Amino acid sequence: MFTDTPYLIELLTPSQASVDLDAALERFGKRYTRILKSGSMVSIPDNPLGRLHFTALETLTYLELEPAPEQLLVHLNTFHRRADLDELLAGLLEMDVRNLLCVSGDGSSRLPKLEPEDLGCDTQSVTSVELLTYIRTRYPAFRLGAAYNPYEPADHELDKLKRKLEAGAEFLITQPLIAGNAGPDDLTPLPGCPAQFIPGAWLSDKLGLLAECLGIPEENLPALYNAHGNLRQLEQRYPGKPIYLSLLSFKQEWQPLLSRLKFVPDPSV
Repeated sequence: MFTDTPYLIELLTPSQASVDLDAALERFGKRYTRILKSGSMVSIPDNPLGRLHFTALETLTYLELEPAPEQLLVHLNTFHRRADLDELLAGLLEMDVRNLLCVSGDGSSRLPKLEPEDLGCDTQSVTSVELLTYIRTRYPAFRLGAAYNPYEPADHELDKLKRKLEAGAEFLITQPLIAGNAGPDDLTPLPGCPAQFIPGAWLSDKLGLLAECLGIPEENLPALYNAHGNLRQLEQRYPGKPIYLSLLSFKQEWQPLLSRLKFVPDPSV
């Protein structure tokens, strides 16, 4: 799984608060096509940081974009109504999209939250584990993945990892790793894990947003950080693994940065 792609490149759908939605949709379409042409995978988040965006299904359908099933990863979180969740899953299957990353997600007052009774589970709340279990049971055609956060206390995170694997996770994507620092920088605490691991890389030199995404104080991250140098170190550390790229700039040439690409399309935006 994911053995033929050098990178998974994160691409946000337009925000529902877009001032110029037509321009945002056109920009998404060009960037989507650019990623596919590069031989990488498009990875589409689900309302990141609790901010309302159009779904991957809505955007791909409206723009009549080729879904490219083997080059597409769609995120799905727990902030949905049950009926909307089922409609989204059925629509993705109809488009032959098979790769799903299941996360608990970030909520807001504008987003509904799945309840245990919605999924028929006997828990106090719905997390990525319950979401994985539900989809694996009701929609077994999907290839399911989950997130791994090495910034959490090891025992706590490894316990969650075990439950995610038992619920059906076949691949795991890490939070962005910072190589060469005292913090979490590799996957060595996970010997014998059967799931494919995909290390994450943060491609912005500004770490404030990363700290917000991780829910940790910014002072816990290194004061000095070079995104391009960090990516180079991760590529050397994990030569046989694709790398997940967050905040890759689409306004620059990729060739000097993404050394694993076999074909580098010209920037279109």
